[in-house]
Amino acid sequence: MAIHAEGLVAIVIFYVLILFVGIWAAWKNKNAGVSDGGDRSESIMVGGRDIGLFVGGFTMTATWVGGGYINGTAEYVYLPDYGLAWAQAPFGYALSLVVGGLFFAKPMRSRGYVTMLDPFQQLYGKRMGGLLFIPALMGEIFWSAAILSALGATLSVIVDININMSVVISALIAIFYTLVGGLYSVAYTDVVQLFCIFLGLWISVPFALSNPAVTDIGVSAKEVIYQSPWLGKIDPKDKWLWADNFLLLMLGGIPWQVYFQRVLSASSATYAQVLSFLAAFGCLVMAVPSVLIGAIGASTDWNQTTYGARPPKDKDESDMILPIVLQHLCPPYISFFGLGAVSAAVMSSADSSILSASSMFARNIYHLAFRQSASDREIVWVMRFTIFVFGALATAMALLTGSVYGLWYLSSDLVYVIIFPQLLSVLFVKGTNTYGSVAGYIFGLLLRIGGGEPYLKFPPFIYYPGWVNEEKIHHLTGNVEYFVQQRFPFKSVSMLASFLANVAFSYLTKYLFESGMLSHKYDFLDAVVSKHSKEIMDKATLVTNHDNIILSEMAPVRQTLGASLAGTFINTEVLSDDGGSSPEAFHNEN
Repeated sequence: MAIHAEGLVAIVIFYVLILFVGIWAAWKNKNAGVSDGGDRSESIMVGGRDIGLFVGGFTMTATWVGGGYINGTAEYVYLPDYGLAWAQAPFGYALSLVVGGLFFAKPMRSRGYVTMLDPFQQLYGKRMGGLLFIPALMGEIFWSAAILSALGATLSVIVDININMSVVISALIAIFYTLVGGLYSVAYTDVVQLFCIFLGLWISVPFALSNPAVTDIGVSAKEVIYQSPWLGKIDPKDKWLWADNFLLLMLGGIPWQVYFQRVLSASSATYAQVLSFLAAFGCLVMAVPSVLIGAIGASTDWNQTTYGARPPKDKDESDMILPIVLQHLCPPYISFFGLGAVSAAVMSSADSSILSASSMFARNIYHLAFRQSASDREIVWVMRFTIFVFGALATAMALLTGSVYGLWYLSSDLVYVIIFPQLLSVLFVKGTNTYGSVAGYIFGLLLRIGGGEPYLKFPPFIYYPGWVNEEKIHHLTGNVEYFVQQRFPFKSVSMLASFLANVAFSYLTKYLFESGMLSHKYDFLDAVVSKHSKEIMDKATLVTNHDNIILSEMAPVRQTLGASLAGTFINTEVLSDDGGSSPEAFHNEN
């Protein structure tokens, strides 16, 4: 196999740069948060809550702008019959950050939570927190695996070296500096990651545009040259499918630990909101070069390039259009610089998901659910161990599982239909309880799984209105694959059903128990009758905010049957100023 020395050198330089920044960030902030009496474990998870505007803006943007984001955007712009109209990630995730900043960042940060699962365990108990951990963990691990899988494909374009070895080395680098520095290393390497993507792609775009094999992208945007116009269109029959996918990105992009990890590391609730808005703008800006590269790919006569006569779409390589454009339409030195920068950025974007998964496990599962007496040092070592385990698991899946993208699509759907409505309920709806949470979980899970998943070849057992049989032709083998396409917006309907089930069953069980229609002895989850039960972990320290706030001091659920409709259903505390939604305020109220 030929080894491209320039490409290898470019990769090494960028990898060393990111590794150096990660280790430097760990050394620079080794005593941050701890010197003020805080816990080392919390410092690793949320960085001492002192992330500045510059680093915070970059790391919040990097929540979604990584390898999958730039490669996926270019792919959809390039794909015939899809185009820019179906490249929903830039606007979807930008709006996700806006909505998150407007409605979710303030209540989460002002209450001093450490992970996204804290409010669930506070209100619904440790068992329900464990159940909600499952889709959250799946999302983070499969996202990391998808990123590493994409990294292997990108590296195969640059250098003909053993892909398995390169992916393992990349994962080890990311795991190492995350082990050493926690969120600080993740945040500072995010700055380098975005600079690498921005410089690497923008340096390459002018050269690709000026290649003789590329037609004017302004013409190919509206006219058929080598394939369908890259602007794309939305057929009327697909409008509900498009809307369903867009809502999945916009609302399903909120309930992720990778997002709240950044929110909870901000110095204040207002700061968290500002960082969300800055990141939304950053998402749009960082998508521009990817869109242009996808358009260039759709405007290229590949017969005039070193790639070959058949375009990437006919070789089932549309997902690699970004590295292919950089490799075959740019001069070698520009190509290797751009691909090296992008590869390093892809590697770096796997770190935050691994840290998020380990943070939730160490705090919400190990500490709060099983070992409430665990020392801070013990929690730190559990975090370090799980960072390595989850990183190794994601790497193994990237190398051994051919359907890693299908697994990530399904798990991200579960985050949308299960965790998002639960987050809405726990933050904004008064009186929801564990019974409603379990019902919502089951409703959302069944309705989503029932719709099937074509990427995993998982057939549906619920056929929603408007379903059709589609076929997919594999160009390399000539095989035809048939699958069921659900054009009904069943993901969003599943999410709404989960939310309504949570509210309805919560108020139904509350009424049944408080009216005496059901005996108190049947409240086996202690969700209505017992306010300070062991199940709700009244002795567990859930929030550290200078003073230890134990769970029994924090907002026990008290409902008045004769309350007005608005007062009954709307949790107005989360919309008030920071002081009104803090743990201390709840303590004073009670």
